[in-house]
Amino acid sequence: MSVEELQSSELGTKEYWDNAYDMEIKNFKEFGDVGEIWFGEGCASRITKWLESNESNKSESVVDLGCGNGMLLMKLAENGWKDLTGVDYSQSAIDLAKGIAKSEEVSISYQVWDILSSEEVFQRKRFGVALDKGTYDAISLSPEDRTQCRQKYISSVKRILKPNGLLIITSCNWTEEELKATFCPAGFEAVALIPAPQFQFGGSSGNKVTSIVFKNIEDN
Repeated sequence: MSVEELQSSELGTKEYWDNAYDMEIKNFKEFGDVGEIWFGEGCASRITKWLESNESNKSESVVDLGCGNGMLLMKLAENGWKDLTGVDYSQSAIDLAKGIAKSEEVSISYQVWDILSSEEVFQRKRFGVALDKGTYDAISLSPEDRTQCRQKYISSVKRILKPNGLLIITSCNWTEEELKATFCPAGFEAVALIPAPQFQFGGSSGNKVTSIVFKNIEDN
């Protein structure tokens, strides 16, 4: 199956996210508003539930790629996960996530780094679980060479995942079939599909988002 590139969008630029999180920091400081929770709280709950059902070791290291305000990691922390790291290329996102974690008295490590930078990735520890809720989508909308950006992303994820480590990716731009066609030839195995609410239109049903679990089956 061939995968066609998406059209570029401002959602694929760092400037867009810096501005968005600058505004969310202001709202958090003034009103205590944590900002938008991408794909909704239900998505975070489904991911957490799947992990609890299939990954019994809550001491396993988890990294959230493009963590934004960090609410997905907050959900895991509430459910007993300990070794949590959130990374984002936007300093404003990290500042917001740190502020929220501090206000909730939750211990989560947050760091600024760009997953597309191979130099940074080489310096990272390897994780047992990588979470992506919309980051691959944003990378796919980059105004730069989107094919190259997606390839860099996949290569970087493999480098930071342990052998047999899991990548749980949630997308609203790519279907299950498209994600499998991209990640499986690159050394990942699709091991599960996390159910998402369906919508009905014209007598047909479909999912608004796709959450799929891949296993890193090839060592680097």
